[in-house]
Amino acid sequence: MATVLVTGGIGSGKSNIVKALNSLGLPSYDCDAAAKRLYDTDAALLAQVAQVAGNEIIKGGKLDRSALAARIFADEGLLSRIEALVHPAVIRDFRQWRNSCGAQHCVIESAILLENRAFDSLYDYAAAVSAPENVRVERTMARDGATRESVLERMSRQWTDCRREERADFIIVTDDRHPVLPELINIVERLKNGKNRS
Repeated sequence: MATVLVTGGIGSGKSNIVKALNSLGLPSYDCDAAAKRLYDTDAALLAQVAQVAGNEIIKGGKLDRSALAARIFADEGLLSRIEALVHPAVIRDFRQWRNSCGAQHCVIESAILLENRAFDSLYDYAAAVSAPENVRVERTMARDGATRESVLERMSRQWTDCRREERADFIIVTDDRHPVLPELINIVERLKNGKNRS
């Protein structure tokens, strides 16, 4: 089985690219959605997170996401300590999903996996989804009801498109001018043909 990582910054359009790959026969695993699900279903993980962030982040036996966000905002180092707990849980869950999904090839969607070499073994190819900054900002403002300033602040904490593209095997530009279908077909064909990474 070959796995392609689809990654990109906020508003890049990576979720739409994943949906298109789904339509071409590649099942996908969404790391962000999995993390949210595991917070609600993995009692051991939730207990570990509460031990690090404080029991007040749990209400009614469930994670209070707004309380956790407030704690992370107040403590810059807390996010990395939480991620050190959540990332291994997501990786275990992904590997279980991949082993049971029954597909020959699959997609893993994540904004951050490319940034850490420790995750390289999870995928065989990386596809970076890019778009001009103004397009990404407008998309995110429309999607989240966010202000321009808040979107730019979130973007400043992520890798740039150029940095992701330097490590990617495929680059998909979603600016409504570049055709994306040929690149998606190229990805599928490369997975099927088993060509080595560039």
